Amino acid sequence: MKRESEFTLKEVIGELLKAYRWGSKLDEAKLVESWEKVVGGIIGKHTVNMAVKNKILYVKLNSSVLRSELHMAKSKIILSLNKEAGKEVITDMVLR
Repeated sequence: MKRESEFTLKEVIGELLKAYRWGSKLDEAKLVESWEKVVGGIIGKHTVNMAVKNKILYVKLNSSVLRSELHMAKSKIILSLNKEAGKEVITDMVLR
């Protein structure tokens, strides 16, 4: 029997994420973690750094050839990453 003041762990964690506004940061972290799964292992190995700021994914690569290839497939990659995350986390991607 559940009392009025009792909450499940899932409810408590959900409230904490809302209260501290960590939900979007958690989504961004999941998106960064799914990068190699979406783009493949070879591109993942040439990825030096990644960050999400203001719904823009910044990706630093150590190969100019891969950078130009990814630039041509940019919109497809954005769609795939958002699909993997389950919602729109990023709207643009900057390749460096």
